[in-house]
Amino acid sequence: MATPVEKPKHLTNPRRAFVKRNGKKLVRKIAKFQSGQSKVPDTPKIANDHFPFLKDFTENWETIQVEAREVLKFRDAIPTFHEVSPDQYRLSTENNWKTFVLFGFGQRLEKNAALAPKTSDILEKVPNLQTAMFSILAPGYHIPAHKGVTKGILRSHLGLIIPKDREQCRIRVDDTITPWKEGEIFVFDDTYEHEVWNDTDEERVILLFDFDRPMKLGGRVLNKTFLNIMKLTAFYQDPKKNLQTAEERLEAAIKQADANMEAMSDPAG
Repeated sequence: MATPVEKPKHLTNPRRAFVKRNGKKLVRKIAKFQSGQSKVPDTPKIANDHFPFLKDFTENWETIQVEAREVLKFRDAIPTFHEVSPDQYRLSTENNWKTFVLFGFGQRLEKNAALAPKTSDILEKVPNLQTAMFSILAPGYHIPAHKGVTKGILRSHLGLIIPKDREQCRIRVDDTITPWKEGEIFVFDDTYEHEVWNDTDEERVILLFDFDRPMKLGGRVLNKTFLNIMKLTAFYQDPKKNLQTAEERLEAAIKQADANMEAMSDPAG
């Protein structure tokens, strides 16, 4: 059984706790308005027909899978979710959930994207993309039930490397359970309670990305304002700083691997 990650000391800061507690109350009030402004159904899962851009992912999933496998060659340098976002310490423990981020808060991480260029180019076409990553889940791991921050953002999962016993590798969103399948994509609203199980002895890899919910003008203005305010807080600033560190760590790992290969092929060596 995985050892729970202790709450980082800086997260016990009273000011931060106050912001988080009152922020949740504000989010709940905003969610009702966002629901009324939505141009797509306010349901736990939302039909792909509402998002024409998803076709690019299903048509090119094998190319994306190849790039994900290239990334996995540097698995040891890929950060865990809680290393990127310390607030996720309850969901991410030890090395059980790793995240290779390609886009963070709407910005392309160029060093990471260079390792998955075709995937990153396809992601660029997603309207109002916020975050995108290869999400790597260890065998036997369970992500506890939780809820997302804002109804103004929707989440998509594309299956890339899925255990053979796929029925045992699944996500529950509200009361709907969906096993991942290679090459299949779906969209859900992560403000509904959701949890994940990988009850197999194999690793699971998906492409996870978030984008703005299609909304009427009032909803779009409110969503943009809310996200801009969030960017001023530690909930944005900490991951932003940690992503830069993670990129640098991966770059160093790639350079070391290249140097090792050169040394092995050097006749004089």
